[in-house]
Amino acid sequence: MKRMIPTIASLVFSAAMVPVLAVSAAQADDGPLSRVQYTLAREHSVQKQIDLPGTVEAPSSSQVASEVEGIVAKLHAREGSRVKKGDPLVSVKSDHLDLQLQAATAQHREAEARFALAEHNLERSSGLYDKEILSRQQLDDARFELEAWRGRVDQLEAEMKRIQLDIERSIVRAPFSGVVAAELTEVGQWVGKGATVMELFSPYNLEIRIELPERYFADFKTGADVRVTFEAIPGYETIGKVASIVPRANVQARTFPMRIKVRNDENRIGAGMLAKVALGAGTARKATLVPKDALITRGSKKFVYVIDSGGTVEMVPVTTGIGVGSWVAVEGGLTPSAKVITRGNERVRPGQRVLAEPMEYGGP
Repeated sequence: MKRMIPTIASLVFSAAMVPVLAVSAAQADDGPLSRVQYTLAREHSVQKQIDLPGTVEAPSSSQVASEVEGIVAKLHAREGSRVKKGDPLVSVKSDHLDLQLQAATAQHREAEARFALAEHNLERSSGLYDKEILSRQQLDDARFELEAWRGRVDQLEAEMKRIQLDIERSIVRAPFSGVVAAELTEVGQWVGKGATVMELFSPYNLEIRIELPERYFADFKTGADVRVTFEAIPGYETIGKVASIVPRANVQARTFPMRIKVRNDENRIGAGMLAKVALGAGTARKATLVPKDALITRGSKKFVYVIDSGGTVEMVPVTTGIGVGSWVAVEGGLTPSAKVITRGNERVRPGQRVLAEPMEYGGP
């Protein structure tokens, strides 16, 4: 085999290429800086959090009844209708009441005329008695006649007011603003006095009933704020207030009934929904919080990327604790005011230099 001997020209060309390749490799390592966003870690008071399931209830709920008997003439609201306090729900026929009112009115006019005549007769009898033409008995009879018709006029006025009230009551009205949950009668159906015609509930101020374990009984008082989420409304969270704690435990479960008031101004919460109530128990303590977006999980390990004073990325292992809204308490080698990467942390690595911009989060 013929052995190849490199020429001087080829050696010079190879030597010239070495620094060029080295420069290209260096440029590939440095490359353009990755753009990321960071948020400062914060110190905040936190408490141990317990999550308890509960059910949404409507404390204002009523079986609305008719105050008069009769045949249903009209349904003014149907199941699912939203009504205001005083709005008509059901009308009961009142023709017979109108006739009763006409008869009572006519009798009242007659009684008033009789009363006026008796008043005139008493005045004339008094004059004749003074002239000793009539006896004392005849004068007393005239006075008694006047009082009898006065009583009859008062009786008929009361009867007319009663009938007018029944006519007004023939329209069953909403006792409070709410939603019709059920129709319990139909047009043409006979309803008795006190018969239920509709079921109404208020969806505006709701309550959540939970069972509080006895070991937390002393940690809560009425008026305390709690966070509430709903299985049926992902991402929605509201603040409720402890309305009451019944100081009598269920002897089997050793839990105390607790009621949480929640407002429903957006009409997103429905009665009967499942809710999760987050309660802070025990003594508050200081903790370092970071946005949940800063956390990275790999297997059983969790860590955050931190930017040091030179703009270089460092990986800091942490263990998580109580969540506070979009933030979470962490323990490890992290201090408040550390720059934790919240956007772009999926494409960086320890030791890499980055171009960082601040990003604000709604604070706890």
